[in-house]
Amino acid sequence: MNQKPIAIVERFVNYHDSVATCLDRLGAGPFLCASEQILIKPNLVNSTPFPVTTSPEMIRALVAYIRANSRARVIIAEGCGDARLETGEIFTRLGFTELARELDVELVDLNHEPVTMLKNPHCRVLPTIYLPKIALKGALISVPVLKRHSLAGVTLTMKNMLGLAPPQYYRQKGSWKKSFFHNQMHRSILELNLYRAPDLSLIDATVGMAEYHLGGRTCDPAVNRLVAGFDPVRVDALGAALLGLSWRDIPHIRMAHGLLGKAEEEAGASFSNGRHSS
Repeated sequence: MNQKPIAIVERFVNYHDSVATCLDRLGAGPFLCASEQILIKPNLVNSTPFPVTTSPEMIRALVAYIRANSRARVIIAEGCGDARLETGEIFTRLGFTELARELDVELVDLNHEPVTMLKNPHCRVLPTIYLPKIALKGALISVPVLKRHSLAGVTLTMKNMLGLAPPQYYRQKGSWKKSFFHNQMHRSILELNLYRAPDLSLIDATVGMAEYHLGGRTCDPAVNRLVAGFDPVRVDALGAALLGLSWRDIPHIRMAHGLLGKAEEEAGASFSNGRHSS
């Protein structure tokens, strides 16, 4: 029986062809076909263009692939963390307002969506959480960029889920809109994903931020890969490795291993078609 992989690393040629090839290899078509609503969650933490934030061209290619495989309602949704700008302003500055108009897809600011309260007594930091109702419906695709992070070690697909959190509950002292999570970052990432993890992840690892999530040195040479998968833990482990890091040294990935997914499969399978394959 030819079983589809739960996560893969694909060499990058261009967005249109590489996204399609990557998701075909993953076997994403039937999942998308079965979905009535698909919410695409890029990483638009602020108004700095790619590679700090997700490229509109990555999202264009993903929407094209979705529409080739599904009749689902497609939504691009983000709740920015910027202390000064609103998500709508960031959509416009980064080209997403124009992209949404061109592709006839909806744009949603998750920071101002109606929320619902969820509870999990096993969560220490977030025994109660407020999340946008729209993010709990249908399929959720996380589309981050490959970056190191000053507090989280890396910001990949699980960290990208912090954008779901509404500032009215998770902003502290007039600072970044999600600043509640900064004091216990790794545990916060884990627990938020226990409530809502991505159903499918697609990391843009074409460049890579080698030092810091908001700037600094990019990877040299450029990583030139895409990472995709249904298991967010596995996807993040592969992404961390592309940055030269072990998932075991990233607490939120280590804690999620065996709980939200598997960071590692059988020996030797970690880099099928990846940057470190022979």
